[in-house]
Amino acid sequence: MIKVNDNFQQLPAVYLFTKISRRLAQYREEKDVIPLIRMDIGDIPGPVPESVAQAMHKAIDDLASTETFRGYGPEQGYAFLRDVIAKKDYQERGIDIDTTEIFISDGAKCDLGNLGDILSKECKIAVMDPSYPAYIDDNVIDGREGKFENGKYTGITYLKCTFNKDFCPDLPQSPVDIIYICSPNNPTGSVLPKAELEKWVNYARENHSLIIFDSAYEAYIRTPGLPKSIYEIEGAKEVAIEIRSFSKTGGFTGIRCGYSVVPKELKGVFSDGEKVLINSLWSRRQTTKFNGASYVSQRGAEALYTEKGRTEIKEMIDKFLMNASLLRKMFEKAGWKVTGGIDSPYVWAGNPYGMTSVDVFETILKECGISTTPGSGFGEEGEGYIRLSGFNTLDNTQKAISRIEEWLKRV
Repeated sequence: MIKVNDNFQQLPAVYLFTKISRRLAQYREEKDVIPLIRMDIGDIPGPVPESVAQAMHKAIDDLASTETFRGYGPEQGYAFLRDVIAKKDYQERGIDIDTTEIFISDGAKCDLGNLGDILSKECKIAVMDPSYPAYIDDNVIDGREGKFENGKYTGITYLKCTFNKDFCPDLPQSPVDIIYICSPNNPTGSVLPKAELEKWVNYARENHSLIIFDSAYEAYIRTPGLPKSIYEIEGAKEVAIEIRSFSKTGGFTGIRCGYSVVPKELKGVFSDGEKVLINSLWSRRQTTKFNGASYVSQRGAEALYTEKGRTEIKEMIDKFLMNASLLRKMFEKAGWKVTGGIDSPYVWAGNPYGMTSVDVFETILKECGISTTPGSGFGEEGEGYIRLSGFNTLDNTQKAISRIEEWLKRV
């Protein structure tokens, strides 16, 4: 028998969204059920922007011609995409990020997991509670979790986020090495203001910690003054890696392309005391274990930065934010605790009836034919909440609201 990674024994048997998909498959097989409207997963209903489709068609033509064919590309990403990201996402916003600090990947989720390769197994981590479950699962697989006791891992510091504090976490009581921050947050939809991010950057600098800043939903921030990048904070380049995705920005959930920013100022240390640039380590990891995102997907991503692409992105995001806003208003009117739906495509709703998250999920599924995500799947502090996604058509959103409103009258 082949020896395997014991850390998998510490994981839940089934990943949260896989578990939901299995439950929905059962629902579809049941008799006399209401036609399902999915609001659980953050998938894009499509289609991709026209500029992206045109660019990818041209890229396919490039591959079909001897003169323009591309084989293996640079593991860090093609210069045409890295250059435009550095310019449009950072330099034009007054943030000094160089092309060599940008690494193109096949998605933010992969980067979040792969970063563990360059970090010591002895690092102590901290995560917002509630938060995206992959942050914890990735570190469990790497062996940083400790023991699973009373629903939590002893080796993980949980940063309690509550409605009364706008889901802003307090600083940990004891030092931690790696801090996962997501803003706009998945699942709560809350955005950390500049003063809050300054607090975390200062903490990281004082304690020699690393912030892994997940800004996959930054394009949804519309409120003036809210930070879209952690590098808007002075000193952040010394302590933070920023991860971004084209999935929710440009409809790339099925195309797969994202990127990470690893500044040259960010330094680490080996166990023997030798210092090293994290940028160099990440580059070494990628050149060893990754052959780069596809040429076709990178040409598609490049198109998002054209004038036409920017217009199409805004129109698409406006629609998803409108859906989320309508969902938020419905739950607010019903007296639920609600966040998100303003600078985020997600709505985070806490029921006033004392029902568990799973009970709310099951009830809305059976009574309304609508799938949500149980908040407890994102952490202990998510109990009693559900997450709903604005990634849908307006017609489906309005149908869902009508069904839920009828259910609320009966509760």
